[in-house]
Amino acid sequence: MHVAAILFDIDGTLVDSNDLHVLAWEEAFLGAGKRFERQVIHDQIGKGADMLVPTLMPEADAETRKELGEAQGKIFRDKFLHQVKPFPAAHEILAHAHGLGQRVALASSASEEDLAHHLDLLKARDIVAATTSSADVARTKPAPDIFSTALAKLPGVSPRQTVVVGDTPYDVEAARKIGISTIALRSGGFTDELLGKAGAIAIYDDVAALLADYDNSPLGRVNNAREL
Repeated sequence: MHVAAILFDIDGTLVDSNDLHVLAWEEAFLGAGKRFERQVIHDQIGKGADMLVPTLMPEADAETRKELGEAQGKIFRDKFLHQVKPFPAAHEILAHAHGLGQRVALASSASEEDLAHHLDLLKARDIVAATTSSADVARTKPAPDIFSTALAKLPGVSPRQTVVVGDTPYDVEAARKIGISTIALRSGGFTDELLGKAGAIAIYDDVAALLADYDNSPLGRVNNAREL
């Protein structure tokens, strides 16, 4: 079955922002009197605050989780958002998929403000058929809500006709829960072992490498990746 839709994660996949999110989380946690090694925080990047904070601070109540998430978001926007750059070929891979008639969605748990910024940064407003943000869902990755919401915005497209492109094991896990296969990228800083263990069907260095091999990748094959 032809791949009819591609759900792209944004942070760490299309834009080089994971390390900047780590710095923002580090500052937010320090503001709450908690110190974590940056690698410890990085290992949770890909989750929204609703999932990330309880992992690192299981004792935090709902109000504390909310406050930390809001603090991290403000720090990121005030200090780091302007530093975010698209990865090479990020716009080009979106345009290429769109040009082939594949429906493109940006399936992210970023805030609405960050999503709007990234859409402009990627010059993607005329390319994408759907987007999601943290405002669209009750639970972020590794819950499947982001991807199921994105898919619902693409009427007539089934999970078997869809592939996710992401950079974290949480992308892979979330997509797998609703029957969507994931191509994982190393650009987010996660190891092949973690990405493979989560169930990625293919691993590439970054979107430029995936674009260069597009026709041979699960995105360009006639059969859906789940059937390979």
